[in-house]
Amino acid sequence: MSKEKTVFVTVGTTSFDALVETASSKPLCTQFQKLGYTRLLLQIGRGTFEPEAFIKPGFKLEFFRYKDSIAQDIKDADLVISHAGAGSCLETLGAGKAMVVVINELLMGNHQLELANQLHRDGHLFYSTPSTLSDVLSTMDVSSLKPFPPGKPEKFAAFLDKAVGIRT
Repeated sequence: MSKEKTVFVTVGTTSFDALVETASSKPLCTQFQKLGYTRLLLQIGRGTFEPEAFIKPGFKLEFFRYKDSIAQDIKDADLVISHAGAGSCLETLGAGKAMVVVINELLMGNHQLELANQLHRDGHLFYSTPSTLSDVLSTMDVSSLKPFPPGKPEKFAAFLDKAVGIRT
């Protein structure tokens, strides 16, 4: 049997029902399948929306709230769709995974857009909002992504400072 092609969605420790609802919707599941993915795994955090897990020929949806570590889920994923938390971005980019960051429009004051925009401008990821996720998935070319420089936390700290406007 061939390896599953997995999309992993993570909201971290937060609540981001709009992302969970969008990613687990029937239209997006159909789109994932058309893009060649066979499994959708969602980490739904403390949100109130719970998707309906299912298995059908060629595709399955699974979810969980929390784990001690999602490092293995990220490693096993072919595509990671994540909230814009700096920790989730750094862990996913450090694992060398294709990534779409989804901005929580209800939290626009928390620098998520600046971080995602800077990482996108630098060619490391794609970003969207819940309402534009399908469009981004349709047009993105993961082969165009550049690897994120590994293992230098001070460089990431400087990058974050630049992205959120603390330092130029």
